[in-house]
Amino acid sequence: MPESAWKFLFYLGSWSYSAYLLFGTDYPFFHDPPSVFYDWTPGMAVPRDIAAAYLLQGSFYGHSIYATLYMDAWRKDSVVMLIHHVVTLVLIVSSYAFRYHNVGILVLFLHDISDVQLEFTKLNVYFKSRGGSHHRLHALAADLGCLSFSLSWFWFRLYWFPLKVLYATCHSSLRSVPDIPFYFFFNALLLLLTLMNLYWFLYIVAFAAKVLTGQVRELKDVREYDAAEAQSPKPSKAEKPLRNGLVKDKRF
Repeated sequence: MPESAWKFLFYLGSWSYSAYLLFGTDYPFFHDPPSVFYDWTPGMAVPRDIAAAYLLQGSFYGHSIYATLYMDAWRKDSVVMLIHHVVTLVLIVSSYAFRYHNVGILVLFLHDISDVQLEFTKLNVYFKSRGGSHHRLHALAADLGCLSFSLSWFWFRLYWFPLKVLYATCHSSLRSVPDIPFYFFFNALLLLLTLMNLYWFLYIVAFAAKVLTGQVRELKDVREYDAAEAQSPKPSKAEKPLRNGLVKDKRF
């Protein structure tokens, strides 16, 4: 629960700020994706509001690499999650250095919304059974959150992301700047990110199939290891920290 609470608050704040940049300012990037490369020049100045978003996101994903290894619960997709954090951090640093910051804001906006809904859903799953009783309000919120998360993942990451981001970086960039540097490097990372989005979408489809066939009657994270399954492949130590660094009390 502490892990999901922290991530929910971060993603909600970061996505809200990205939404503000795209819809509360004069930046036309969402409605006109090719505009991310209008007047592009090497070494161009990065606006302070966009630089602030980059500082926030870069520090978070730098921490997330450490957190995935040593603090968060180890899951079936943790290796892919670790690769995702490394790729994301490289994208953040390189896009800032190459002055692809305009498209970077669009990428962050399209991805963070799904994480907000994922962590919101998980929090309500944890809250619905507590104190020896079942809380219907949290159960309903978890069900609605799961539905919203599944739809937003497809719409934002698998539909809008290729339509807006990949179209702009793969096609529009060459029309605006025919000899734009680091073209293949940057697009290779974005395509790798797309493949990881497809990989996680398979988890969503697998969970939906189990619900429809009656194999699962209540929400749970299908990435979690069950108690009866093999032990986590994560390296262990004599005094292993639990989620978010909380040390286990041997009295319990």
